[in-house]
Amino acid sequence: MSALHELPIECPYCGEIVSLLVDDSVPAQTYIEDCQVCCQPMVIRAVVHADGRCRVEARREDDG
Repeated sequence: MSALHELPIECPYCGEIVSLLVDDSVPAQTYIEDCQVCCQPMVIRAVVHADGRCRVEARREDDG
């Protein structure tokens, strides 16, 4: 059964902590989401491990 996990992440542009919702039915995903504070585009990489733990990383879109 899939669920949404709310996870905090630090914006790589402004440094503010923002919340992301991660769907654990997709084991690995990469997508772009705008920061809720500064509106800059963050590249989000989310990995859901077999035991249900989620790991999320954010980087600047212009980091290559």
